[in-house]
Amino acid sequence: MTSRLDRIEAIALDVDGVLTDGSVLWGPNGEEWKRFHFADVMGMSLARRAGFAIALISGEDSPLVDRYAEKLRIGHVWKGISDKAGALREFAAMAAVPLSNICFMGDDINDLPAMSLAGLAACPANAAAEVLTYVSVNQGFSSNRAGGNGSVRDLIDALLAARGQGALDLFLNTR
Repeated sequence: MTSRLDRIEAIALDVDGVLTDGSVLWGPNGEEWKRFHFADVMGMSLARRAGFAIALISGEDSPLVDRYAEKLRIGHVWKGISDKAGALREFAAMAAVPLSNICFMGDDINDLPAMSLAGLAACPANAAAEVLTYVSVNQGFSSNRAGGNGSVRDLIDALLAARGQGALDLFLNTR
């Protein structure tokens, strides 16, 4: 799998169930909250420092996706998308990266069309059974961590290792 990992230049992520644990909290006034894990935040920072193009492709049209993208300086964002494969194609064109050099990380069956286009399919440990099977059969990357609990950092660490880049060295040398 290392050769599949080391050719990746761009990372596209589903949000709910990948960057979050998939739960939604609603406040008494209709506010919506999602929990993001700081290990994933650091992973995204490392990926950006390493030069990966990054996209968020979410089926939900949540302002929290915008806030996350703004905080982490992610310019490629698709929200409220039912055609994630189409969004992945657009991202590939905008980033000038072939689909074969993009990793898509998703957690449920609506992510499978995009995962099937990407050069590397990835998923958190608690992904839907169909996604876990797809990733396994297609020699993708399956994190040992659940969505919203460091699975994205796990993926990024593996991508960095395949490039021969250590997270600590990358962090210390680019501050």
